[in-house]
Amino acid sequence: MRLARIAHPGGVAFASIEGDGDDAQVLEIAEHPFGQPNFTGKRWPLADVRLLAPILPSKVIAVGRNYAKHAAEFGNDVPGEPMLFIKPSTTIIGPNAAIRRPSGIGRVDFEGELAIVIGQPVKNVPAARAASVILGYTVANDVSARDLQKSDGQWGRAKGFDTFCPIGPWIETSIDASDLSLRAEVDGELKQDGRTSDLVHRIPELVEFVSGVMTLLPGDLILTGTPEGVGPIEGGQSVSITIEGIGTLTNPVEDV
Repeated sequence: MRLARIAHPGGVAFASIEGDGDDAQVLEIAEHPFGQPNFTGKRWPLADVRLLAPILPSKVIAVGRNYAKHAAEFGNDVPGEPMLFIKPSTTIIGPNAAIRRPSGIGRVDFEGELAIVIGQPVKNVPAARAASVILGYTVANDVSARDLQKSDGQWGRAKGFDTFCPIGPWIETSIDASDLSLRAEVDGELKQDGRTSDLVHRIPELVEFVSGVMTLLPGDLILTGTPEGVGPIEGGQSVSITIEGIGTLTNPVEDV
C-alpha cells in the first residue's frame, strides 16, 4: 500500500494511492494510517490533490556515515556503532515544497536517504522483530549545512534548519528495503547512485539500536544514511531522489 498525506478540496487527510500514471486515485482514510485503515469512501484523481509530507513525526533520528564510501569521501572512518543525530520535526517538508537555503551559512548539500517509518510505540525492539514495528519506507533528503557541520563540531545546527528534511512522495508499506537502488539528481544530472544493500548497519540493527536509546512513536523516522556523491545545491536548482519501488521526491531550492 502507498500511504500519503494530501491536501484535497475539503481539507487535509491521509490517503491510500491506487493505480499509476493518469489513472491513479487517492482514497481518503478516516483518521490515521496506523493499523488497519478505515476509508471514508471519498476519492479523487491523484492529479486533483496535492501531496504533502506523508507523515509528521515527533522526531527524526538520522544515522551518520552509514555507507562506507560516503564516509571515505569526507575522510572519515565508519563508526563501529550507528552514529545518531536528531533533526527537528520542523525540518519536515513534502514533495515540491522549497528547500529554503539561508544566507550566510556557506555550502548546503543534498543527501538522498531511505527513511524507515515506525508504525507503533516501541522501546527495546530486538532486530529479529524489527519488521513488525515498521509501517513502511519513504524517501528523504538529509539537507546539511556542510560548513557549519565542520565548524560546530556537532551537527544539530547544520542539520536542523527549517525545510532541511524533505520526505515523500508517500510511504510504501509492502516492500523489502534490503536491496533497493537509490539515485539522486540535481537539475537532471545524476549525483548519487547507490544501493541500500551497502548500508553498514542494516535496517533491523538500526531499529534495535535506536529503540534501545529512546522510545519511538508512530510516525517517527529513522534516516538510514546516504551513499557517496553528495554535493552542494544552490537557489534555483531542483533536487530529485528516487528509491526503487517507492518513488521520486523532488524539491526546488530557494535562497533566502
